[in-house]
Amino acid sequence: QVQLVESGGGLVQPGGSLRLSCAASGIIFSAYHMGWYRQAPGKQRELVARFTSALSTDYSESVKGRFTISRDSAKNTVYLQMNSLKPEDTAVYYCNAVHRLLGQRNYWGQGTQVTVSS
Repeated sequence: QVQLVESGGGLVQPGGSLRLSCAASGIIFSAYHMGWYRQAPGKQRELVARFTSALSTDYSESVKGRFTISRDSAKNTVYLQMNSLKPEDTAVYYCNAVHRLLGQRNYWGQGTQVTVSS
């Protein structure tokens, strides 16, 4: 059974930082591209950051220079370091795992709420 469990969300003031974690189980971690997406109220889910290969990453323009995606293969965990947070970063953040070759193997976590507000 595949599980992606996010943690690390919460309430933070503008300009603050948070680090999200996503622990994966039930998959061969190295066979999957891991990523983070978010969905704000009334909006569609959008890409935040993802791995497109073992070493390459892709970021939304709105978070470039502020957010960093990383992973620890020994822990089957992917992280999202978020700095200089803005109110417009407020959303539910979802972890995603998609198989590198079999795109239909596409899994989502349950989401973690990030609220940026003073």
